[in-house]
Formats: sequence, structure tokens, C-alpha cells
Amino acid sequence: MNHRRVLRVRRTMTAVALAAGLAFTAGCGGGDDDGGDGKQPRSSEQSDGSGGGSDGGRSGAPADGEPLAEVRGGEDITLTITSARRESGGFVTVSGKVTNGGGKAWVAPGWEGDESEVALRNKLSVAGAKLVDKKGKKRYLVLRDTEGKCLCTSFGQPVLAGKSKTWYAQFPAPPKGNDEVEFQIADMPPAGVTISEGE
Repeated sequence: MNHRRVLRVRRTMTAVALAAGLAFTAGCGGGDDDGGDGKQPRSSEQSDGSGGGSDGGRSGAPADGEPLAEVRGGEDITLTITSARRESGGFVTVSGKVTNGGGKAWVAPGWEGDESEVALRNKLSVAGAKLVDKKGKKRYLVLRDTEGKCLCTSFGQPVLAGKSKTWYAQFPAPPKGNDEVEFQIADMPPAGVTISEGE
């Protein structure tokens, strides 16, 4: 290998190393978007306190961030559904958030359902939710464990005025092809959603 070729190879390797270094610096830099302290902006949402809020992260929402459905009920409460996914275990996970637009703390009246035994174990929860399969003419209740606790969010505390909490609920899955369903809970209007396929 002659001297000129060795120099050319070295220049090429140096250029590649510099480009990689610049790309790494740009990818890791700054944090100027959030005020320069490197911390993420704080969310205005309260924690759901359920330990199951991570299910809401597997969103089946449209790519543009629009919710699947949003309905408003009494006391200026807004229920938003961001995901309705068919999971491999034969169930559907529905998730979203509830926002208290009223002037006082909201305690989810009737959201735990009217089954006394279930309601006692699932206070301040979405245990009373139903998924209605119109095509199959069936209504599915929230799944429960062997102790009668719902596979759903228990808020733990009232939702304060002007605040939101995330939630999720799991239901038996309607047959494949029956993807147009309605989510119903307490006195909120029915929210129509389309179930998407899980990964």
C-alpha cells in the first residue's frame, strides 16, 4: 500500500469518526426544550395509584394523538378513551383518562358498580364498567381476580377539581370481527370505540 493511499484511508476514517461524534453529541445534547435543566416537564395528571396505569402506555390511539372517544357526564366529568386493544390472552384492555372539570373533588359515584360484594372491594374504581358488543349482542363485565378485585384502576383518592387521572379496565374479548363496541360506566354516555389488535 503506497503512502498516498494510506493517507486517504486515514482521512476517511477520521471523517467517519468525526461524523459519528457529532451525531452522538446532537442526539444526547442539551435539554434546552424543557428549560435547560435536563428534566422532563411535569405532567398535570395525578398518578392513578393503581399500579396498573402502565397498561395505558400500550395505546391503540390514532397516530395523531386524537382519543378514540370522549364523553362528558354530570359534575363536568370528561371520560377519554385513548386505547382499546385485543390482547393475546383472550381479553381486551381499554384505557384512558378521566378529567374533573368541576369545582370540587369527585369521588366516582357508581363507577365501582352496583354489585355490593364487588363494590366493597373496589371503591373509587372503574369496576362497574361494561363493554357492549352490539354485533354479538353481549355485554362484558370487567375481569376480576380470585379475591374479587377488578383488573382495573382503583383511583385510591377522589379526583381533585381541575385534575385528571389515568385508568384502565380489562374485559373478556368479544369474538374477532366484533370490534365495534361501546364502553359504558355509571351515568356517563356510552362511548363507541373500535378494538385494535395487540402486538
